[in-house]
Amino acid sequence: MPWPSRKRDKGAVADKKEPDAKIAKTEEETSDKEEDEKSAKPPAGSSKSGWKNWKKKESESGGEESKITYCHWLLKSEPESRLEKGVDVKFSVDDLKAQPNQTTCWDGVRNYQARNFLRSMKLGQQAFFYHSNCKEPGIVAIVKIVKEAYPDHTQFDQKDPHYDSTSRKENPKWSMVDVQFVRMTKRFIPLSEIKTHHLAHKADGGPLKDMMLFTRQRLSIQPLTQGKNLLGLLIPSLREAGSVTYSFSFPPTEEFDFVLSLEEEKPH
Repeated sequence: MPWPSRKRDKGAVADKKEPDAKIAKTEEETSDKEEDEKSAKPPAGSSKSGWKNWKKKESESGGEESKITYCHWLLKSEPESRLEKGVDVKFSVDDLKAQPNQTTCWDGVRNYQARNFLRSMKLGQQAFFYHSNCKEPGIVAIVKIVKEAYPDHTQFDQKDPHYDSTSRKENPKWSMVDVQFVRMTKRFIPLSEIKTHHLAHKADGGPLKDMMLFTRQRLSIQPLTQGKNLLGLLIPSLREAGSVTYSFSFPPTEEFDFVLSLEEEKPH
């Protein structure tokens, strides 16, 4: 598939293939906050004050998922202009490449789970750079973490659309990391192609069956599991042999390797 245009056609509707997503340098993750609140279930018999304390603790900890160790990530960013409180939050991979040393801070995340994923990131870990909320969403590049989590300066900037009046410098609520461009993917990997594999894997237990890109679509920071790279070796040879079905059991932690292997394949 050719690389999608960086410019939206006049009158084009925002991405209908996936829900709008608040990400670093993009729109608020208010719906994610609502989802977190709906999914939060306090211990049975909790008093009103006990429920508030439990909810606060759960929000700060990020729940069970934050206790899992992840090594790879998917970061969403909007490649097309959109004003938020008078500020253009557009940030494409080309914008990243234009930064000094091709490095930038990943700021503006205002969702507890996404924030905790940021805080889990370690130096040198890699992530897919994903273009979101656009005509052709998908993976365009690979980046790496070059600075681990530290306070997000935008939470204290009253002129920034991500300003948070409830955050205090002595105990900041929000964090960011620094990321650096590594390389473009060998080809654009569209959301539609990844979704095709996700649906197939839901049926046969493949590696993308629980991928957060589809189970928690609105999260702007998403972890990817990785196994022993077995699929990265097997899938190309199976397709070359003309196989279109998955007839063997997949290792349970292969999201990153499987998606990465797609860049070697011809687009469907």
